[in-house]
Amino acid sequence: MKIKLHILCIPFVFLMIFSGQIAYYSIILGALLWHEAGHLFAAMLCGVKVKSCVIAPYGGEIEFENPTIVDGKSLLWIALGGPIATLLGIGFAFFTPDLIAIRLINVQLVLLVFNLLPVIPLDGGRIILALLYIFYPSAKAFEFYHSFSLFFVTVLLLITINYLPQSIFLVILCLFVWLQIIKEWKYRKYRLAFEKYVMYRLT
Repeated sequence: MKIKLHILCIPFVFLMIFSGQIAYYSIILGALLWHEAGHLFAAMLCGVKVKSCVIAPYGGEIEFENPTIVDGKSLLWIALGGPIATLLGIGFAFFTPDLIAIRLINVQLVLLVFNLLPVIPLDGGRIILALLYIFYPSAKAFEFYHSFSLFFVTVLLLITINYLPQSIFLVILCLFVWLQIIKEWKYRKYRLAFEKYVMYRLT
């Protein structure tokens, strides 16, 4: 399994360095790695082999070795693995020194709340996609959900931009997610064809 850092993390790193917040970024990176470890551990428990893991500003992107054999329940548990790990991390933070605990808890709370937004490619979106696979395997439903995700994040990005410079961290997160959704939207026809194949196999 390969673990890589997403290229869009580079401007985020430079922003933290130039603002003198290297220690703060270290906490963010640690929280992201811990969060992603939760997904990987859940995948291992479900017996799903992971090909690669890319660490992104909001968490990570996991690529399965053979996605066609991953069922809806496994997808659901893997999506839940990250938020569960973050909740455990928040609990562990209470046992660290106060100065570290405050920042660690705040970072993980922001990560948790943001990741549970019901849009692709966040964990909240992956959870809903897994539930669709289990209870309502319809290609049209998946296409509608991609459209909803694009609209939701576009509105959220515009809102956070209005609060610059205080909202710089959230703007970067929203911009990254927006770019990821645009990327998925461009290839939605191929993705829908793949999803139809998977849904046919599952039914």
